[in-house]
Amino acid sequence: MYTISNDILQATILTKGAELSSLILLATGDDYMWPAAEAWPKHSPVLFPIIGTLKNNTYYHNNNAYQLPRHGFARDKNFTVIEQLTDRISLQLTDDESTHIVYPFAFKFIIVYSLVNNALHVTYHVQNTGNDVLYFSVGGHPAFKLPIAANTNYNDYFLQFNQKETAGRWPISPDGLIENTPLPLLDNTSKLPLTKELFAKDALVFKHLQSNALTLASDKTNKSLTFNFPGFNYLGLWAAKGADFICIEPWCGIADRVDANQQLSDKEGIETLQPQGSFQKTWTVALQ
Repeated sequence: MYTISNDILQATILTKGAELSSLILLATGDDYMWPAAEAWPKHSPVLFPIIGTLKNNTYYHNNNAYQLPRHGFARDKNFTVIEQLTDRISLQLTDDESTHIVYPFAFKFIIVYSLVNNALHVTYHVQNTGNDVLYFSVGGHPAFKLPIAANTNYNDYFLQFNQKETAGRWPISPDGLIENTPLPLLDNTSKLPLTKELFAKDALVFKHLQSNALTLASDKTNKSLTFNFPGFNYLGLWAAKGADFICIEPWCGIADRVDANQQLSDKEGIETLQPQGSFQKTWTVALQ
Protein backbone atom coordinates (compact mmCIF):
# COMPACT_ATOMS: atom_id res chain seq x y z
CA MET A 1 0.00 0.00 0.00
CA TYR A 2 1.39 3.39 -1.04
CA THR A 3 0.18 6.92 -0.33
CA ILE A 4 0.67 10.10 -2.35
CA SER A 5 -0.49 13.56 -1.38
CA ASN A 6 -0.39 17.27 -2.02
CA ASP A 7 -1.90 20.18 -0.10
CA ILE A 8 -5.45 19.27 -1.19
CA LEU A 9 -5.70 15.51 -1.76
CA GLN A 10 -4.37 12.22 -0.48
CA ALA A 11 -4.60 8.99 -2.48
CA THR A 12 -3.77 5.42 -1.52
CA ILE A 13 -2.86 2.78 -4.09
CA LEU A 14 -2.51 -0.97 -3.61
CA THR A 15 0.16 -2.99 -5.39
CA LYS A 16 -2.35 -5.75 -6.13
CA GLY A 17 -3.99 -4.65 -9.32
CA ALA A 18 -2.45 -1.17 -8.96
CA GLU A 19 -5.84 -0.37 -7.47
CA LEU A 20 -6.78 3.06 -6.15
CA SER A 21 -8.29 2.42 -2.71
CA SER A 22 -8.91 5.88 -1.28
CA LEU A 23 -9.06 9.51 -2.42
CA ILE A 24 -9.41 11.97 0.42
CA LEU A 25 -10.18 15.68 0.27
CA LEU A 26 -7.93 16.87 3.08
CA ALA A 27 -9.92 20.00 3.98
CA THR A 28 -12.90 17.90 5.04
CA GLY A 29 -11.36 14.46 5.58
CA ASP A 30 -13.93 12.96 3.22
CA ASP A 31 -12.89 9.82 1.32
CA TYR A 32 -14.76 9.81 -1.98
CA MET A 33 -13.95 6.18 -2.81
CA TRP A 34 -16.15 3.19 -2.02
CA PRO A 35 -14.47 1.26 0.84
CA ALA A 36 -14.74 -2.23 -0.76
CA ALA A 37 -17.55 -3.11 1.62
CA GLU A 38 -19.84 -6.14 1.57
CA ALA A 39 -21.95 -5.05 -1.41
CA TRP A 40 -18.85 -5.09 -3.66
CA PRO A 41 -15.35 -6.03 -2.48
CA LYS A 42 -13.47 -3.67 -4.82
CA HIS A 43 -12.50 -0.01 -4.92
CA SER A 44 -11.30 0.70 -8.45
CA PRO A 45 -10.09 -2.31 -10.44
CA VAL A 46 -8.00 -1.81 -13.55
CA LEU A 47 -9.33 -3.51 -16.69
CA PHE A 48 -6.67 -5.05 -18.94
CA PRO A 49 -6.14 -6.67 -21.45
CA ILE A 50 -9.90 -6.98 -22.06
CA ILE A 51 -12.96 -5.13 -20.84
CA GLY A 52 -16.13 -6.92 -19.90
CA THR A 53 -16.90 -10.49 -20.90
CA LEU A 54 -15.71 -12.58 -23.84
CA LYS A 55 -18.20 -14.77 -25.64
CA ASN A 56 -17.85 -18.17 -23.92
CA ASN A 57 -14.93 -16.53 -22.05
CA THR A 58 -12.85 -17.37 -25.13
CA TYR A 59 -11.07 -15.52 -27.91
CA TYR A 60 -9.08 -16.77 -30.89
CA HIS A 61 -5.73 -15.54 -32.14
CA ASN A 62 -3.65 -17.19 -34.88
CA ASN A 63 -6.05 -20.16 -34.86
CA ASN A 64 -5.48 -20.80 -31.16
CA ALA A 65 -8.13 -20.51 -28.45
CA TYR A 66 -7.46 -18.62 -25.21
CA GLN A 67 -9.58 -18.05 -22.14
CA LEU A 68 -9.73 -14.85 -20.11
CA PRO A 69 -12.04 -13.96 -17.22
CA ARG A 70 -14.22 -10.88 -17.23
CA HIS A 71 -12.13 -7.68 -17.35
CA GLY A 72 -8.86 -9.59 -17.82
CA PHE A 73 -6.06 -10.41 -15.39
CA ALA A 74 -4.41 -7.12 -14.42
CA ARG A 75 -6.70 -6.51 -11.45
CA ASP A 76 -5.44 -9.74 -9.85
CA LYS A 77 -1.72 -9.24 -10.54
CA ASN A 78 0.87 -7.64 -8.28
CA PHE A 79 2.36 -4.56 -9.90
CA THR A 80 5.88 -3.29 -9.26
CA VAL A 81 6.42 0.29 -8.12
CA ILE A 82 8.95 1.85 -10.51
CA GLU A 83 8.74 5.46 -9.30
CA GLN A 84 7.38 7.20 -6.22
CA LEU A 85 7.37 10.91 -5.49
CA THR A 86 5.35 12.80 -2.89
CA ASP A 87 2.45 13.42 -5.26
CA ARG A 88 3.02 10.77 -7.95
CA ILE A 89 3.50 7.03 -8.25
CA SER A 90 4.09 4.71 -11.22
CA LEU A 91 3.37 0.97 -11.14
CA GLN A 92 4.28 -1.58 -13.81
CA LEU A 93 3.09 -4.96 -15.00
CA THR A 94 4.91 -6.96 -17.68
CA ASP A 95 4.15 -10.20 -19.45
CA ASP A 96 5.47 -13.44 -18.00
CA GLU A 97 4.94 -17.18 -18.29
CA SER A 98 1.59 -16.99 -16.49
CA THR A 99 0.20 -14.31 -18.82
CA HIS A 100 1.46 -16.07 -21.96
CA ILE A 101 -0.86 -19.00 -21.22
CA VAL A 102 -3.94 -16.80 -21.58
CA TYR A 103 -2.57 -13.85 -23.56
CA PRO A 104 0.28 -14.60 -25.99
CA PHE A 105 1.69 -11.09 -26.24
CA ALA A 106 4.73 -9.20 -24.93
CA PHE A 107 3.77 -5.96 -23.22
CA LYS A 108 4.64 -3.40 -20.61
CA PHE A 109 1.68 -1.84 -18.78
CA ILE A 110 2.39 1.20 -16.61
CA ILE A 111 -0.17 3.08 -14.53
CA VAL A 112 0.71 6.53 -13.24
CA TYR A 113 -1.28 8.19 -10.45
CA SER A 114 -0.52 11.88 -9.96
CA LEU A 115 -2.14 14.67 -7.95
CA VAL A 116 -2.49 18.11 -9.52
CA ASN A 117 -4.27 20.66 -7.35
CA ASN A 118 -7.69 19.13 -6.51
CA ALA A 119 -7.55 16.43 -9.20
CA LEU A 120 -6.21 12.90 -9.47
CA HIS A 121 -4.80 12.03 -12.89
CA VAL A 122 -4.72 8.35 -13.85
CA THR A 123 -2.66 7.54 -16.94
CA TYR A 124 -2.45 4.17 -18.69
CA HIS A 125 0.72 3.52 -20.70
CA VAL A 126 0.80 0.37 -22.83
CA GLN A 127 3.94 -0.59 -24.75
CA ASN A 128 4.32 -3.38 -27.28
CA THR A 129 7.64 -4.96 -26.34
CA GLY A 130 7.26 -7.84 -28.78
CA ASN A 131 7.64 -8.48 -32.50
CA ASP A 132 3.96 -8.99 -33.32
CA VAL A 133 0.96 -6.67 -33.36
CA LEU A 134 -0.44 -6.21 -29.84
CA TYR A 135 -4.22 -6.32 -29.35
CA PHE A 136 -5.65 -5.04 -26.08
CA SER A 137 -8.32 -3.09 -24.26
CA VAL A 138 -7.83 -0.97 -21.15
CA GLY A 139 -10.05 0.97 -18.80
CA GLY A 140 -10.99 2.00 -15.29
CA HIS A 141 -13.70 0.94 -12.87
CA PRO A 142 -13.55 3.47 -9.99
CA ALA A 143 -16.39 3.33 -7.45
CA PHE A 144 -17.38 6.55 -5.71
CA LYS A 145 -19.44 6.64 -2.54
CA LEU A 146 -22.96 7.92 -2.95
CA PRO A 147 -24.34 9.92 -1.31
CA ILE A 148 -21.26 12.13 -1.04
CA ALA A 149 -22.56 14.41 1.71
CA ALA A 150 -24.29 13.65 4.99
CA ASN A 151 -28.02 14.35 5.10
CA THR A 152 -28.42 13.63 1.39
CA ASN A 153 -29.77 10.54 -0.37
CA TYR A 154 -28.75 8.58 -3.47
CA ASN A 155 -31.71 9.99 -5.40
CA ASP A 156 -30.60 13.56 -4.68
CA TYR A 157 -27.72 13.17 -7.14
CA PHE A 158 -27.40 13.41 -10.89
CA LEU A 159 -24.75 13.18 -13.58
CA GLN A 160 -24.26 16.34 -15.62
CA PHE A 161 -22.57 15.63 -18.96
CA ASN A 162 -20.60 18.43 -20.61
CA GLN A 163 -22.58 18.03 -23.84
CA LYS A 164 -26.21 17.37 -24.59
CA GLU A 165 -26.63 13.71 -25.46
CA THR A 166 -29.09 11.67 -27.47
CA ALA A 167 -27.84 8.20 -26.66
CA GLY A 168 -29.20 4.82 -25.78
CA ARG A 169 -27.84 2.33 -23.30
CA TRP A 170 -26.52 -0.90 -24.81
CA PRO A 171 -28.15 -3.79 -22.92
CA ILE A 172 -26.06 -6.58 -21.44
CA SER A 173 -27.21 -10.16 -22.01
CA PRO A 174 -27.44 -12.71 -19.18
CA ASP A 175 -24.03 -13.97 -20.40
CA GLY A 176 -22.48 -10.51 -20.00
CA LEU A 177 -22.41 -9.73 -23.73
CA ILE A 178 -23.53 -6.56 -25.51
CA GLU A 179 -26.86 -6.82 -27.28
CA ASN A 180 -27.21 -5.54 -30.84
CA THR A 181 -29.85 -2.86 -30.24
CA PRO A 182 -29.63 0.02 -27.75
CA LEU A 183 -32.50 1.03 -25.50
CA PRO A 184 -33.51 4.72 -25.35
CA LEU A 185 -32.17 6.62 -22.36
CA LEU A 186 -30.82 10.11 -23.03
CA ASP A 187 -32.90 12.35 -25.31
CA ASN A 188 -31.25 15.68 -26.11
CA THR A 189 -30.27 16.18 -22.49
CA SER A 190 -27.09 16.62 -20.50
CA LYS A 191 -28.58 15.45 -17.18
CA LEU A 192 -29.10 11.92 -15.89
CA PRO A 193 -30.88 11.70 -12.51
CA LEU A 194 -29.55 8.82 -10.43
CA THR A 195 -31.55 6.06 -8.80
CA LYS A 196 -30.51 2.62 -7.67
CA GLU A 197 -33.15 1.19 -10.01
CA LEU A 198 -31.11 2.43 -12.99
CA PHE A 199 -28.70 -0.46 -12.42
CA ALA A 200 -31.28 -3.20 -11.80
CA LYS A 201 -30.37 -4.76 -15.17
CA ASP A 202 -26.59 -4.36 -14.90
CA ALA A 203 -24.48 -1.45 -16.13
CA LEU A 204 -25.45 1.41 -18.38
CA VAL A 205 -23.15 1.10 -21.38
CA PHE A 206 -22.65 3.99 -23.78
CA LYS A 207 -20.79 4.11 -27.08
CA HIS A 208 -19.16 7.20 -28.61
CA LEU A 209 -20.77 9.90 -26.49
CA GLN A 210 -20.33 13.54 -27.48
CA SER A 211 -19.23 14.31 -23.92
CA ASN A 212 -15.75 13.77 -22.54
CA ALA A 213 -16.54 14.88 -18.99
CA LEU A 214 -19.33 14.67 -16.44
CA THR A 215 -20.03 15.97 -12.97
CA LEU A 216 -21.58 14.00 -10.11
CA ALA A 217 -23.51 16.55 -8.09
CA SER A 218 -26.63 17.38 -6.11
CA ASP A 219 -28.63 20.55 -5.64
CA LYS A 220 -28.58 19.84 -1.89
CA THR A 221 -24.81 20.06 -1.35
CA ASN A 222 -21.73 21.83 -2.69
CA LYS A 223 -19.78 18.57 -2.58
CA SER A 224 -19.25 17.10 -6.04
CA LEU A 225 -16.74 15.47 -8.34
CA THR A 226 -15.94 16.09 -11.99
CA PHE A 227 -14.73 13.19 -14.10
CA ASN A 228 -12.88 13.77 -17.39
CA PHE A 229 -12.38 10.93 -19.87
CA PRO A 230 -11.05 12.33 -23.19
CA GLY A 231 -10.21 9.72 -25.80
CA PHE A 232 -12.20 6.91 -24.18
CA ASN A 233 -14.81 5.81 -26.72
CA TYR A 234 -16.95 3.84 -24.30
CA LEU A 235 -18.39 4.64 -20.89
CA GLY A 236 -19.92 2.37 -18.30
CA LEU A 237 -21.98 3.38 -15.27
CA TRP A 238 -22.68 0.69 -12.69
CA ALA A 239 -23.54 -0.08 -9.10
CA ALA A 240 -24.12 -3.37 -7.30
CA LYS A 241 -27.75 -4.01 -6.48
CA GLY A 242 -28.89 -1.59 -3.80
CA ALA A 243 -25.33 -0.42 -3.03
CA ASP A 244 -24.33 3.10 -2.00
CA PHE A 245 -21.87 3.87 -4.78
CA ILE A 246 -21.60 4.55 -8.47
CA CYS A 247 -18.84 3.34 -10.78
CA ILE A 248 -17.84 5.73 -13.55
CA GLU A 249 -15.93 3.59 -16.02
CA PRO A 250 -13.90 5.01 -18.93
CA TRP A 251 -13.12 2.30 -21.46
CA CYS A 252 -10.94 1.84 -24.51
CA GLY A 253 -12.74 -1.36 -25.45
CA ILE A 254 -15.98 -3.12 -24.63
CA ALA A 255 -17.40 -6.57 -23.92
CA ASP A 256 -18.05 -8.91 -26.84
CA ARG A 257 -21.28 -8.53 -28.76
CA VAL A 258 -23.73 -11.41 -28.66
CA ASP A 259 -22.85 -12.13 -32.31
CA ALA A 260 -19.06 -11.69 -31.96
CA ASN A 261 -16.89 -14.02 -34.05
CA GLN A 262 -14.43 -14.21 -31.11
CA GLN A 263 -11.42 -13.27 -33.24
CA LEU A 264 -9.36 -10.89 -31.08
CA SER A 265 -8.30 -8.80 -34.07
CA ASP A 266 -11.98 -8.25 -34.99
CA LYS A 267 -13.20 -7.45 -31.48
CA GLU A 268 -15.20 -4.24 -31.22
CA GLY A 269 -13.15 -1.41 -29.71
CA ILE A 270 -9.90 -3.37 -29.69
CA GLU A 271 -6.71 -1.27 -29.61
CA THR A 272 -3.73 -2.26 -31.76
CA LEU A 273 -0.07 -1.47 -31.36
CA GLN A 274 2.67 -2.23 -33.83
CA PRO A 275 5.93 -3.69 -32.50
CA GLN A 276 7.64 -1.20 -30.18
CA GLY A 277 4.60 1.05 -30.38
CA SER A 278 3.08 2.82 -27.38
CA PHE A 279 -0.36 3.95 -26.19
CA GLN A 280 -1.37 6.50 -23.58
CA LYS A 281 -4.73 7.64 -22.19
CA THR A 282 -5.57 9.63 -19.06
CA TRP A 283 -8.72 10.10 -17.01
CA THR A 284 -9.02 12.55 -14.16
CA VAL A 285 -11.31 13.12 -11.21
CA ALA A 286 -11.48 16.50 -9.46
CA LEU A 287 -13.05 16.81 -6.01
CA GLN A 288 -15.03 19.68 -4.56
